[in-house]
Amino acid sequence: MIEFQAMFPVIVTPELDTLKTFYLSTFGFEAVFYDPSFYLHLVSPTTGVQLGFLVPNHASQPNFLHANMVTEGYVISLEVRDAAKAFAEAKAMNLNIAMELKEEVWGQIHFMVEDPAGLRIDIVEHVASSTEE
Repeated sequence: MIEFQAMFPVIVTPELDTLKTFYLSTFGFEAVFYDPSFYLHLVSPTTGVQLGFLVPNHASQPNFLHANMVTEGYVISLEVRDAAKAFAEAKAMNLNIAMELKEEVWGQIHFMVEDPAGLRIDIVEHVASSTEE
């Protein structure tokens, strides 16, 4: 078995500077590595959640990492304690709301925002499911 220490997506996009500003100011991430011509690595100082962003067409990367990521059908979920409060904060920050706040029967209250590269972020609160008995 291969043992690992962490897991994080690496998203291929040319928007490193814009994304750095967005994730630091919106979610409080810290940039632990940033080379605007190559790669941005973010870590949440409170939770340890990590995100990576790689520029397209970088010579050091294999060809399958040269294309921009297709954002359709892909979402990053960030769990919060209070989705309604987070939604109010997102609206106050004028974030691009991709899906309004809603409660799901399977036990989630969530909404989605879209980052500057077009990636959707599902802001999720887990609650008791109405289908639980």
